[in-house]
Amino acid sequence: MNNTIYIILGVVFALYLVVTITNRNKSKTRKSKTFMSDYERKDKREKE
Repeated sequence: MNNTIYIILGVVFALYLVVTITNRNKSKTRKSKTFMSDYERKDKREKE
């Protein structure tokens, strides 16, 4: 019963680490040069 607070804090810390690592990996892929490399912007003047 005395260790329940440490167990809860450990679980919260583990969840925090998982979320931080996944966000860091997603931001790296977002910042990479291959992200949206084949995207072509639609030219608004094309219709005129």
